[in-house]
Amino acid sequence: MAKLQLIHLNKTFSPKVVPVKDINLTVEDGEFLSLLGPSGCGKSTILRMIAGLEEPTRGQVLINDHDVTQVKPGDRNIAMVFQSYALYPHMTVSQNLSAGLKLKKVPKDESDRRIQDVSRILGLEDLMQSKPGQLSGGQRQRVAVGRALVRNPDVFLLDEPLSNLDALLRENVRADLKQIFASQSVPVVYVTHDQTEAMTLSTKVAVLNDGYLQQLDTPDRIYNHPANQFVASFVGSPRMNLIPVPCQAGHALLGTCKIPLPMGAKAQPQIMLGIRPEHLRPAQSTDEYTLQGQVILVENLGMYKLGSIRISSNQGLPIVLRSLLPPTEDWLNQAITLAISPKSLHWFDVQSGEAIAEAP
Repeated sequence: MAKLQLIHLNKTFSPKVVPVKDINLTVEDGEFLSLLGPSGCGKSTILRMIAGLEEPTRGQVLINDHDVTQVKPGDRNIAMVFQSYALYPHMTVSQNLSAGLKLKKVPKDESDRRIQDVSRILGLEDLMQSKPGQLSGGQRQRVAVGRALVRNPDVFLLDEPLSNLDALLRENVRADLKQIFASQSVPVVYVTHDQTEAMTLSTKVAVLNDGYLQQLDTPDRIYNHPANQFVASFVGSPRMNLIPVPCQAGHALLGTCKIPLPMGAKAQPQIMLGIRPEHLRPAQSTDEYTLQGQVILVENLGMYKLGSIRISSNQGLPIVLRSLLPPTEDWLNQAITLAISPKSLHWFDVQSGEAIAEAP
């Protein structure tokens, strides 16, 4: 059984540059954890500290309950897949796969068995005598993953391995990675700024911002129950609508609609209301909570249209919401009535940005 623990991990480069701030994480045997966040949030620095390429200013890195914080990278029994493939250009695929095993002085019979198993899993059997320059981007990335797999490490580390691939190839390789690592029984830590990768590949997602851990949870919980306003706005495409709305007599006032506040909401003059575009739809006659508006912009996304809708408001403030609309109509400049379900809403404190309570 393998386990990775980060305990009060901190990295300070200067008083004004602190990319990692008191991170506590545990990745259990067989779990796939994605570190997700915008550029500069600290995710790559965390990965480098796990690998031993950066030394923490404070805190510990434990692998299988052993403190490896001061252990050299080569002695940590980790395998890392880089963004740039990092293959030896003068070596064949077979030689690239075996290079790390030779350094570890793995017996040849064992080395050959591991390479054969991995090449079969990754579909590399016909490419074993090819050199990296003869391979496509997807094939090179599979070789890079294979070089990590043959090592039988205690922890896998992947640093944005798909970012150099085009969109279609990224989708194919992402599916390959999901199948490959589903069969592995060691912790996997995957760094990405792409929420689709994080949500589709992971068993757990750690959302980071400005060096702080914002939320650690399953992809479903991250999406459906964001811990704060940052997580709500960062995860989801199209982005969640976030609107500061006034409160009155236990209700939030959005446009001409009065929406009951959740049980956990305090008596305050204003609250941040969040609703995802996919939870706004053209209303039917039986809908209780509705908004009147006009479509001012339409973006054709193929299977649906993304409409920007100016909402009629009694408060005198312009409100524009984005909604996913059926693709069969030309919505531009049309008047529209949108339906809202209170169960699909998210509520955040205006000052702190923290989630207030579950929707009723």
